[in-house]
Amino acid sequence: MRIDVLTIFPEFFSVLDVSLLGKARQAELVQANVHDLRTWAAMKADGTPDIHRTVDDAPFGGGAGMVMKADVWGRALDDVLQPGGVLVIPSPAGVPFTQALAADLARADQIAFACGRYEGIDARVAEHYDAVGFRVLELSLGDYVLNGGEVAAFAMIEAITRLIPGFMGNAESIVEESHADGLLEYPSYTRPASWRGLDVPDVLLSGHHGKIESWRREQQLERTRIRRPDLFADPREGVAQ
Repeated sequence: MRIDVLTIFPEFFSVLDVSLLGKARQAELVQANVHDLRTWAAMKADGTPDIHRTVDDAPFGGGAGMVMKADVWGRALDDVLQPGGVLVIPSPAGVPFTQALAADLARADQIAFACGRYEGIDARVAEHYDAVGFRVLELSLGDYVLNGGEVAAFAMIEAITRLIPGFMGNAESIVEESHADGLLEYPSYTRPASWRGLDVPDVLLSGHHGKIESWRREQQLERTRIRRPDLFADPREGVAQ
C-alpha cells in the first residue's frame, strides 16, 4: 500500500518511523510519503511568484478564520494522486471513521490524506476529485474539533495499515479486538493473579476453554451494552449489529 500525506506540518509525521508502522515501512509492506503542501504554493493562481507560499485566504461570504486554497491543493493532488487512489480529507464535518471502513481502505492501492487547517479546505477540492472519478472520503474521528487534520490522519493510517496482511505479528489479535465483530473487547488480565486486593476471575484460571470463551463473550456483550449501547441493533434483546 502507498500512503501519501499532504500537510503544512510535515515534521509532525516523523512518528511514522516508529513502532510496528516503522517496521512495516522497512519491510516495504507500506510506502509512506509525506509532502509539504507549501511546495505547491510557490506560484499564485495567476502564475506570478508567491514568496510567502500562501496556502489560505479569507472565506467568501465573510466569517472568522481562513480557508485553504483550492488552487494550491489542486496542484498538489494532481501530482500525488495516482489512478485508482483514494482521497481522504479528515474533517469534523465528515462521516464517522469506523473499523469496517478501516478494513475497506486496507485493500486500497493508494490513500492520500489531505490535512486541512484553519476553517478547512475549499469545498471545491473534494467536489472536483469526486467528479473526475476518484473515491473521496471526508472522515471524522468523533464529535470534537482538532486544530488540523494531522492527528486524525495518523490515527486513520495506524488503524488502516495494521489490517494489511503481514503487518501484525499475531493475526489473531486483530480478530479478537474491539469492533472486530461489532462489540467491545473483553477485559484482559495477566500475572500476578492477585493484585492490591483484586483477583483475576476464577474462570480464567480454570483451564476450561469453553467456559473461558463463554465468559469473554458475556463480558463483550455487557461492556458494549453499558459503554456503547448505540452498537446494539436492539438493546432490549442484546443483539449486536
